[in-house]
Amino acid sequence: MPKFLQQRWHGYYTVWAFMLMLLLVIIVTRYNWPLGIISLILVAALCYLLLKAEMRYRKNLLEYINGLSFRVKRVEGEAISALPFGIVLYGEDKTVEWNNRYVCKIFGQKTLVGDSLQELFPSLTPMLNDKKEGHKDGHRDGVKDGKQIHTEIKIGESHFHLMLNPEERLIYLYDITDMVVLREKYEAEKLAIGIIMMDNLDEAAQGMDDQQRTSLIARVTTEITEWARQYGVYLRRLSSDRYLMMLNYQSLQELEKSRFVILDEVREMTAELKVPMTLSIGLGFGAESINELGELAQSSLDMALGRGGDQAAVKAGQRLSFYGGKSNAVEKRTRVRARVIAHALRDLMQESDKVIIMGHKMPDMDVIGASIGVLKAAQMYNVEAYVVLPGRNPSIDRMMDQVQKDEKLFERFISPEQALALLSPHSLLVIVDTHKASMTMEPKLVQNASRIVVVDHHRRGEEFINDAVLVYMEPYASSASELVTELLQYIHEKIQLTPMEATMLLAGITVDTKHFALHTGSRTFEAAGFLRRSGADTIQIQRMLKEDLQEYLAKSEIIKHAKMVYDHIALAVTEPGTVIPQLLIAQAADTLLNMTDVVASFVISERPDGLISISARSLGRMNVQVVMERLGGGGHLTNAAVQLKGTVEEAEQKLLEVLSQIEEKEGLFE
Repeated sequence: MPKFLQQRWHGYYTVWAFMLMLLLVIIVTRYNWPLGIISLILVAALCYLLLKAEMRYRKNLLEYINGLSFRVKRVEGEAISALPFGIVLYGEDKTVEWNNRYVCKIFGQKTLVGDSLQELFPSLTPMLNDKKEGHKDGHRDGVKDGKQIHTEIKIGESHFHLMLNPEERLIYLYDITDMVVLREKYEAEKLAIGIIMMDNLDEAAQGMDDQQRTSLIARVTTEITEWARQYGVYLRRLSSDRYLMMLNYQSLQELEKSRFVILDEVREMTAELKVPMTLSIGLGFGAESINELGELAQSSLDMALGRGGDQAAVKAGQRLSFYGGKSNAVEKRTRVRARVIAHALRDLMQESDKVIIMGHKMPDMDVIGASIGVLKAAQMYNVEAYVVLPGRNPSIDRMMDQVQKDEKLFERFISPEQALALLSPHSLLVIVDTHKASMTMEPKLVQNASRIVVVDHHRRGEEFINDAVLVYMEPYASSASELVTELLQYIHEKIQLTPMEATMLLAGITVDTKHFALHTGSRTFEAAGFLRRSGADTIQIQRMLKEDLQEYLAKSEIIKHAKMVYDHIALAVTEPGTVIPQLLIAQAADTLLNMTDVVASFVISERPDGLISISARSLGRMNVQVVMERLGGGGHLTNAAVQLKGTVEEAEQKLLEVLSQIEEKEGLFE
C-alpha cells in the first residue's frame, strides 16, 4: 500500500488534535475530576473507534488492490494473447518458446512452441545468421533500424511486416496485406509512354504507287491497332509512320512477357514484299513527370533504331531491355543522310585547330582504314590531324608495315599520351568503329574532349557517348571504312585518294565482310568500286591478309575441340591454360562458320592478358549480339564478342546458360 495512504491519520494535524484533546481533559480534570474522567473515557473510545476504522479501511483497500492486480494481470495476458498482431519469443536454438493466439491463427495451428524458425520463416534465417556473425549493416532483404530489423514476408496469401529484435529474441508480425495490394495496384497503374515507328516504310514502299502504299500502311495499322486493343494499350497516330502509345505498367509487363510479338507479326505479314516492313518501338517507364517519360520513350526509340530497327527497347529507370532484333538492318537506298553528315563533319573540322582520330582497343584493319579516311578528310581542308595508336597487334602488323613505307602518313600516328598533350578546347575528337567510351583506346580523351564525333556501324548498346555533337551510326553498313568512304565522296568536291589510302579503306571493308561474303549491301560494293577506281590494290590487301603457317596450325588446334550444341551451333573451348591471341580466336570462329549445318559459332579461350574471350559469329539466322550482350559484351547481329574474368570452364557454363534461357523463351533461330 502506498505510504501516503498508510499515514493519512498520522500527519501533524491528527497528532496536534489528539494532544489538544488530552490537554483539555487534563484541564477539566483539575477543576472537576468526575467530568475529566468522563472526558478521558470519551477520548479513549474515540481513539479506539478511529483505530478500528483504520484497520477496516486498510483491510478493504488491500483486498481491493489485490483483486485489481489479479484482474489486471489476467486482462494483460488475455490482451497480449488476443492482440491484432503476432508476437513470437524464440530461444537460442532458434525454436519458438511462446507465441500469442494471433500467430497460431496466421499459421492455422494450435501452437507453434517447439517449431523451428527456419521452417516458419525461411527468409529470416540469413538475418539471424548475420546477427550471429556480427554484421551490423542489416541484411539485403531487410532494413536495420537501431537494434531491430524490418522486412516483409508472405505467408499463404497474406503479407506481413516482420520486426525482429535479435537481442530480446522477439518477433512481431503485422498484417499489411491491404497495404501491399494497394501498393501493387498503384504500381500496376503507373503510366508508361511509348512510340511505334515503321522504320523502313520508304524502303518497303519503294516503287509502289499511292494506292499500294496506302493499302500497305492500312494493313500494318490494322495489325498494330488489334495488337494494342488486345493488350490494353491506348494508341494514337502521330503521322503516317509513327504512333503514340499510352499504357500502364501491368500492360507493359504483359508486352514484355509476349516479347513484343507484334514485331514478328508485322514482318511475317509483309514477308511477300521485297523488303518486309519492320517496326521499332521505344518505351519509357518509371519517371516522375510526363515530360521525362516522353524523353525516355524517344531515347529508347533512338536506341532501337541505332541497333538496326525491328526491335523494341524498354527503359524502366536504370533497366534497359531489348526485344526482337532478329533481322538485319535494312540498307537505306538514299544517300541524303551521308551527304548531310559529311557537310556537318566538314564544318566541324574547319572550326577546329586539330582533329584527333581514335578507334577501339585492340584495333583491327577497319579501325586503321577508317582512321586514315578521316585523316584524309581533315587534310583536304588543311586541318592538322592525328590518328591515335597505342601499339601494334597481330591483326594490323602487316597493314602498319605498309603504312610505315609512307613517311608523311606514318608520322600522323601518335600515342594516347601525345594525343592528350595535343588536345585543346578547340580540338575535334573523331571516334570510329565504336560508340562506347570504355572501349576506346584512351577513355581520358573522351572525358577531356569538348567536341566528339562518332562514326560506327555496330548496333547501339546501352553504353553510349551521349554528349557527341555528331553521330553517324548505320548498322546496315558493313564497316566503319564503308561509312567513311561514303562521307569522303561528299565532304569535298575534288576528293583524290592516294593508292595507299584507298587500299587501307578497302582492306577495312574486306576484313569486316570476310571478303564480301557477309553483311554486304549494294552500297558496300559501290564504296568498294569507288576505292578501286581510286587505285586500291587488291593484291596488296591479299598479302596483308595472308595467314602464317604456325597461326593456321594453332587455329586448327582450336577447331579440333569444337562440338555441336542445339544441332546448329559450333562451340569450341580450348584446354585450361592454353593462351591464344584475340585474332586467332576470332579467325577460328569465322572458320567454324564455314562448316556444314553450322548456323552460329562460339570460340572460348584465354587471351595473353589473362581475360577469357568469347568470339561469336553467325550467318544471320541467329542474333549473336543478343547473346554477347547478356554476358556483358556486344557487337553485331552476325559478329560479336565479350571478355570475361575467370576460367574457360566458367565462361562456357555462362554461355550455355544464356543459350538455354534464349532457347526457352524465344528460340535461338528465326
